[in-house]
Amino acid sequence: MQTTVTARHCEVPDDLKKHAEQLMARVAKKAQRAQRAQVIFAADNHRKLVEIQLSLPRGQIRVASAQADDFRSALDRAKEKLLHQLDKTGRRYSRRAGQSGGDR
Repeated sequence: MQTTVTARHCEVPDDLKKHAEQLMARVAKKAQRAQRAQVIFAADNHRKLVEIQLSLPRGQIRVASAQADDFRSALDRAKEKLLHQLDKTGRRYSRRAGQSGGDR
């Protein structure tokens, strides 16, 4: 999977860029055939914003963003939001196949 790290109106240290790439590699294992990930760091006054865009097959895109006082915290929050979206998608497809249930 190809990962792109972009910084808007700010400077991002190299170790944080590597951390973002490693996180996306772990997220890609949870996603079904993830094709591309883009991590965008942006600074707005004293708040740090991180947005993650994950491209999946059939043109599907999952987007998660988070704000915090520092980039590392915002990145971790955005990653958790993205994993939550991927878990919801996985549950929906497994219910359709009749593999996992629930009382629906």
